[in-house]
Amino acid sequence: MPFLLRAAIVGGAAYHVGKKVQGTRDQNAAQDQQIADMQDQQAQQAPPAAPASEEDSMAQLTQLKSLLDQGVLTQAEFDAQKQKILQGM
Repeated sequence: MPFLLRAAIVGGAAYHVGKKVQGTRDQNAAQDQQIADMQDQQAQQAPPAAPASEEDSMAQLTQLKSLLDQGVLTQAEFDAQKQKILQGM
């Protein structure tokens, strides 16, 4: 096979692969931008979280303690959830 023909085939294949890679990069960039736009939109629409009432917090703590006593939760799980509830008060 003549050298120029072989070079043309290799060059054409490299060009095709390069275009495919660039197309994939462009598609990924477009998807990343869409995700970022959707996250921004959701953040703007989300109402601020209302602080939990003290009664709700006490009810949640009581329920957690019950689950701990029944063996459904470990002490570590109980402590982690308790912290979350107490921080929300």
